[in-house]
Amino acid sequence: MISRAYRILYIDDDEGLRHLVSRALTRRGYAVTTAADGAEGLALCGSEPFDLVAVDHFMPGMDGLETLAQLQLFEKPPPVIYVTGSDETRLAVAALKAGAIDYVVKTVNEDFYDLLAQSIEQTLEAVSLRAARDAAETQLRETNARLQAMLQEVNHRVANSLQLVSSFVHLQSRLLTDEAAKAALADTQRRIAAVAQVHKHLYTSSNIAEVDMGDYLGALLSELSGTWSTPAAPRDIAVTADALRIPTDRAVTLGIIVTELVTNACKYAYAGDAAGGVRVILQQDGPRSLSLIVEDDGCGMQADQPARGTGIGGKLIQAMSASLRATLRYDETVRGVRAVLNAEF
Repeated sequence: MISRAYRILYIDDDEGLRHLVSRALTRRGYAVTTAADGAEGLALCGSEPFDLVAVDHFMPGMDGLETLAQLQLFEKPPPVIYVTGSDETRLAVAALKAGAIDYVVKTVNEDFYDLLAQSIEQTLEAVSLRAARDAAETQLRETNARLQAMLQEVNHRVANSLQLVSSFVHLQSRLLTDEAAKAALADTQRRIAAVAQVHKHLYTSSNIAEVDMGDYLGALLSELSGTWSTPAAPRDIAVTADALRIPTDRAVTLGIIVTELVTNACKYAYAGDAAGGVRVILQQDGPRSLSLIVEDDGCGMQADQPARGTGIGGKLIQAMSASLRATLRYDETVRGVRAVLNAEF
């Protein structure tokens, strides 16, 4: 016996067979309604819900295939088992293509009722499993959407917090009179901005696992250009980036490296009262490899001159490169400085 009385509609123009099918299925615990033709069956389906419909092929007027086609037009079509007195494969294939879930060949012995009942049971089980799967997938999509929204909110809050920290650093620097200390705090602000830019992109993006490096570097370098470029000493910072998305943590690391390299170029490549340009190039070399190039046309590195600055920037570049397991080299064959970083992502 089944766990509940599933409602079955059996459509067949043979009155005697309708009675026998109804009796056989009722004994198995189904609630059975019968219809004498396709039009009556469609009317019944339009007025009350059925868990399953079994429809005979050979009927006067509207045959089984036409009835099946009309059933498929309902907003929520019921599962259909096709019943035919012919064992022609052609009819079975046509019915399955038209939307039937299964078919049963009608015979004159008791085997037909057993086969029909077995097909109904299997069909209802398959429909139940499909409904459970669809419900689980819907729940999973809803859960993922909630998590996506939560993570975007987290990134929003992180970005706001980093902006707040940057403001604190700026306020602190205004109270200082020591120029070296003020410069160090300004460098700290730029490093914070490099991280904050990633989170700004994440909370406005539908993809929170990866960062669009073209957009990210464009926004980051726009901020740096606003910091370093003045009418007296303009700094033209240009970026060229392949369409490349990389994991968030690696994007943060690359952002810090770019910030340090561009900052060094803006500080040291050109005289304080001279114009100058810095170019940033990000290109994909292979399926999971990239090259980052930061170059200028300035005075270049002079081996006989002492290092300028605190050296913290250089240490950060080395540490960030090591965390990426990247190789960093300086091309000494060009004018100015050309830093080339090769990394996997």
